[in-house]
Amino acid sequence: MTKKETSAINPHSAAILREMGLAPLWKLRSAPTASAEADFISAPPATLEATPTPLATTSLPLPSAAPGAAVDEAPVAAPLMPAGGSDERAAAIAAMDWAALRASVAACTACGLCRERQQAVLGVGDEAADWLFVGEGPGAEEDARGEPFVGQAGKLLDAMLAAIGLQRGTDVYIANAVKCRPPGNRTPSVEEMATCRPYLERQIELLKPKLIVALGRPAVQTLLQSEVKISASRGRLFKYNSIPLVVTYHPAYLLRTLGDKAKAWEDLCLARRTMQDLKQR
Repeated sequence: MTKKETSAINPHSAAILREMGLAPLWKLRSAPTASAEADFISAPPATLEATPTPLATTSLPLPSAAPGAAVDEAPVAAPLMPAGGSDERAAAIAAMDWAALRASVAACTACGLCRERQQAVLGVGDEAADWLFVGEGPGAEEDARGEPFVGQAGKLLDAMLAAIGLQRGTDVYIANAVKCRPPGNRTPSVEEMATCRPYLERQIELLKPKLIVALGRPAVQTLLQSEVKISASRGRLFKYNSIPLVVTYHPAYLLRTLGDKAKAWEDLCLARRTMQDLKQR
C-alpha cells in the first residue's frame, strides 16, 4: 500500500479497517518495520468472532478462457466448461428484463440445486451500479432471507465496501455465480455454475457496471471461464468482455484465513484506483 493511500484513510474508514482486523497498519507514522508488518498480518478481527460453516474445498476442473476475456495478456489452457443448458434457454434469458429475470430465477429448476433450496437468490443492490461484486453462492442465511452476503461473510463484505467508501445498495450490486444454495454450503460444481451462468451474464448486461470484483475462485471461474488461481492472479487487471475485473478472496475464506486480509485490502485498493481511472476518462 502506498503512502498516498494510507493518508487517504479517514477516521470512519479507520474504524472499519479495525473491524476488518487491519487496524495496526493505519497506526504507523513512519516506514513500516518487520515487527509492525508481523503485527498487521497476524491481527485478529475485532468483532467478527463467529466461525462460519466451512466451504467445501473440492478441487474442480477449470474451463478455458472465454472469448473476449483477456487475462492480463497471459495465456491460459484448461478444459472447456460444459454448456449450461440449451441454446434456446440461454437465448431466452439473454432477452429478459429485470422483472422477467427475477421471475425466471425464482422458478428455475434447471439443475439439482433447486431441490433443496428455500428460495433462489438473484442478487441485491443498485441496478444502475458502477460496481459489481460477484461471490460464490447463497449460504444458509442467504437461502432463508433471499439476499446474498447476509451472514458473517456478509458483515465482512460490508466492512470491506465501507473501507473504500462504498455501501451496499448505493452504486453497488452484489450477485453470486449460482443462485441456489449448494447442500451443506459445498462449492458448486462446474455443471451447476455453467447452468446458472446465463443468469449472471444477463445481470451484467443489464447492469453495465464499470468494474467487477470477483470474490473467490468459483466467481472467477464463472466470469472468465479460465483456470485462474486467486493467489497468482491478485494485483492484475483481468477483463470480462471489455469490463475490468479485479480478483480477490471470498470474505468467508478471509474469516478462516486472517493472514490474507492484508492481501484483500491491497486488492480493494487496486479496485478503487481502477475505478478512479475509469471515471476520469
